[in-house]
Amino acid sequence: MICRNISSCYAQRRDRNFFLGLLNKATSLSSLTQTHAQIILNGYQNDLITVTKLTHKFSDFKAMRHARDLVFSVPRPDLFLFNVLIKGFATNASPLSSISLYTHLRKSTSLCPDKYTYAFAISAASGFKDDKYGVFLHAHSIIDGLGSNLYVGSIVVDFYFKFSRVELAKKVFDEMPDKDTVLWNTMISGLVRNCYFEDSVRVFRDMVVAGTVFDSTTLATLLPAVAELQELKAGMRIQCLAMKIGFHSDVHVLTGLVSLYSKCGELETARALFGLISQPDLICYNAMIAGYTCNNETVSSVGFFKELLASGEKVNSSTIVGLVPVSSPFGHLHLTGSLQSFCVKSGIVSHPSVSTALVTVYCRLNEIESARQLFDESPKKTLASWNAMISGYTQNGLTETAISLFRDMMSEFTPNPVTVTTILSACAQLGAISLGKWVHGLIKSKSLESNIYVLTALVDMYAKCGSIVEARQLFNLMTEKNVVTWNAMISGYGLHGDGHEALKLFNEMLETGIPPSGVSFLSVLYACSHAGLVREGDEIFHKMVHNHRFEPSAEHYACMVDIFGRAGQLEKALEFIKKMPVEPGSAVWGALLGACKIHKDTKLARLASEKLLELDPDNTGYYVLLSNILSADGNFPKAASVRQVAKHRNLAKTPGCTLVEIADTPYVFTCGDRSHPQATAIYKMLEKLTGKMREAGFQTETGTALHDVEEEEKELMVNVHSEKLAIAFALISTSPGTEIRIIKNLRVCLDCHNATKFISKITERVIVVRDANRFHHFKDGVCSCGDYW
Repeated sequence: MICRNISSCYAQRRDRNFFLGLLNKATSLSSLTQTHAQIILNGYQNDLITVTKLTHKFSDFKAMRHARDLVFSVPRPDLFLFNVLIKGFATNASPLSSISLYTHLRKSTSLCPDKYTYAFAISAASGFKDDKYGVFLHAHSIIDGLGSNLYVGSIVVDFYFKFSRVELAKKVFDEMPDKDTVLWNTMISGLVRNCYFEDSVRVFRDMVVAGTVFDSTTLATLLPAVAELQELKAGMRIQCLAMKIGFHSDVHVLTGLVSLYSKCGELETARALFGLISQPDLICYNAMIAGYTCNNETVSSVGFFKELLASGEKVNSSTIVGLVPVSSPFGHLHLTGSLQSFCVKSGIVSHPSVSTALVTVYCRLNEIESARQLFDESPKKTLASWNAMISGYTQNGLTETAISLFRDMMSEFTPNPVTVTTILSACAQLGAISLGKWVHGLIKSKSLESNIYVLTALVDMYAKCGSIVEARQLFNLMTEKNVVTWNAMISGYGLHGDGHEALKLFNEMLETGIPPSGVSFLSVLYACSHAGLVREGDEIFHKMVHNHRFEPSAEHYACMVDIFGRAGQLEKALEFIKKMPVEPGSAVWGALLGACKIHKDTKLARLASEKLLELDPDNTGYYVLLSNILSADGNFPKAASVRQVAKHRNLAKTPGCTLVEIADTPYVFTCGDRSHPQATAIYKMLEKLTGKMREAGFQTETGTALHDVEEEEKELMVNVHSEKLAIAFALISTSPGTEIRIIKNLRVCLDCHNATKFISKITERVIVVRDANRFHHFKDGVCSCGDYW
């Protein structure tokens, strides 16, 4: 067609405008190359305007080799032509070619990059796995006097946000002498994308105070942040602002409001706002579908989805992500599987956001193998998909696998705040202090120290890894603290048995004006329980119910039973249970049974165990606990019959094991373990310790040996418990004076507790033990728990 047009116009003078017109009409690469041939035949191959337009069109058709060859065929290309090609490489996912061309421009030509050169090159640098190229380009732009240019500044701010370098983005933004609407919008958008929701709202307030004109994009960008914060009143104020300025009918603003009201549980209002949209597009439908899903209105969300399909509209990845029941997955395994099948048939399953949502749901449903298969089959793994899989392993207690996957991810991506908080949670669960410290170093290098969620996760990690002093130092340095931060520190003191400090911190939190959550009360009650603060715990529970109007959960009631029971006030604990306004569950009776074991109350233990076995007959722990109590009371036949019942029900006791980390390598020991290569040396050290302990007055506590066997045999059983083996291994593997840290998956037994006190004195070592309940710090023959655990 183009050739015929050229032939018919052969008699006419074919000037530049004629060929520019043909280039505008080109609809395929084939027609474009034909036009290119005619441009050469007519002598316009070196005409910069024509060549620039042709280069631009080649870029549109993703023919970047043609575009590059064309530019380098021109004897003297100008800066505008170079900028078009740099932008072309950037938009066609060829960041290296874009940066190479920028380098050629600087080194091999006399041209000086302008604001467009830097904007396009820095945009291209976003395509790399790390930020080093963008940082260099930013530095060059400053040297060339363009550091304060608004156009370049907006691109730089956006670039740093893409790599989660929030502090650098803030710094660039703050140092800009003038700020326009685009720059403010870029700042708000970047903060929202990086989950700095409160900061984004604060920046919007600053924008209004500064007198900068905001547009519908500003409001549409801000509304998702307000929705995530579930700040309905703030959202309503933004809605009033939109109505006042005349943006309320804007489809993007209305869509944002639909999401806001949905996430705040106001579905009727969301539906009414959806009805105001005269011609709702796919994005509007997606918002409404997601709104129903997040409120667990699955039938309505599926209904909307079917309505969308019936209309002939082609759904996209966002539709599926909105429909996947991520926030309330339980009971929706069949729906998730059906959605996966639909996505496979329609080809959407390969989209990163879809596979990530499905992986998240499978992980939350404990379908970890299905999640991993989907993750492995994803052709393009994003940082979000890595985060979802790592988080899934962490949530399901597979912390070692989570850490292993995190190490694999590091070769592909730079972690963001979500990755960091997830892996810190895994470190906290596993007690992997060395990895936790390495992640802390990573946080510093990536300038993530201002993120409140990251710092809170760090506080939690240090506390749960036994470094309560480091946790408190970090806590004190935090300029901003939310209720989760306070809870982490209070809970940390509870784990370490420092109830007085936990109580003091709880009162400080109240004085600062931060309203406590249910977790706050649970954390401080737990701390009171492990420190014997009965009166204080009773007062807090009373204030929680009567002053703060909190309805206690099963965990709160269980904590109170534990407070009374642990202190030996078993009758008071039973009286508390009888007065409960709700039916006591297994957590409450379990707390009472645990107290019965401590104080050897067989009669009350039978009552508690009967209730427990009615409520949760498949819980092995209750059988073990009852068997222990009966054994301690000398009733070996009855203890054996309890174990026999558990055996007939095919219930297996969780085997005790202890982890110790030596030179960043974890080692796990079980009772009587001889699998370690240094087993001979370990047992030799244990024998040596036992001799010295006996000389110092240590006597083996055989009450924890459950079976009706001779005392000598009982001694042999408890002498090779996993924690003793781990300590012995640490003693032969570390230099004198080094602190020893071990983690036991079960409650530490009385004999091991006493033995560790003696070992700490004999070896002059500090030994930190984390068991299933709390931390024990042993030093000079004394434990921090005061033998109250």
